[in-house]
Amino acid sequence: MQLQQLFSPSVQHTLDVIGIFVFAISGALLAVRKNFDVFGIAVMAEVTALGGGIFRDVIIGAVPPAAFTDLGYFITPLIAALVVFFLHPHVERIQSAVLVFDAAGLGLFAVSGTTKAYSYGLNLTASATLGLATAVGGGVLRDVLANEVPSLLRWDRDLYAVPAIVGATTVVLCIRYDALNPFTTGLAVVTAFVLRLLAMRYHWRAPRAWNRRSTVREE
Repeated sequence: MQLQQLFSPSVQHTLDVIGIFVFAISGALLAVRKNFDVFGIAVMAEVTALGGGIFRDVIIGAVPPAAFTDLGYFITPLIAALVVFFLHPHVERIQSAVLVFDAAGLGLFAVSGTTKAYSYGLNLTASATLGLATAVGGGVLRDVLANEVPSLLRWDRDLYAVPAIVGATTVVLCIRYDALNPFTTGLAVVTAFVLRLLAMRYHWRAPRAWNRRSTVREE
């Protein structure tokens, strides 16, 4: 079952655009911090917002990817880049609100990516994996382009991938037991969203290697 069958196309499109916009804001803000020019800001916004979805669509054979067939998906990151280019001091001041919307986008993309992958014939494990890739892929590409270790891999960052994994896993369990419907889909999104908020609030982090005794200086 596809997410488009669970919600009306207009609702799904609106949710996608909101998620894309917020992800693009985070990419554009990092570009400003790295002193990129306007082109660099636009590229970072596009990559962060659309990278995960493009990767998913290429893997499942949904080509050309939605990012290239829906003008709204392509234009939205450019709008976010312009907002940050002119108003980045103000955007930085509402960073907490941006992070809340980013958490919502994380849950939404993890769920939508999982359901779309499954609708193209992938098994449950592969579908959940692509759901995770949809949610975090753009952020990984953003950090790589900015010459940083991806936040996804850093132990000193609050949980990010884990909430997406939980959301994607919830979806595949619902599919497995024929319980996927608008309520359970929404529950999966909310679960990932709330888990991410709690991780930010209480600074939950994944454990490092067991019985770690390295004498190498941490970076």
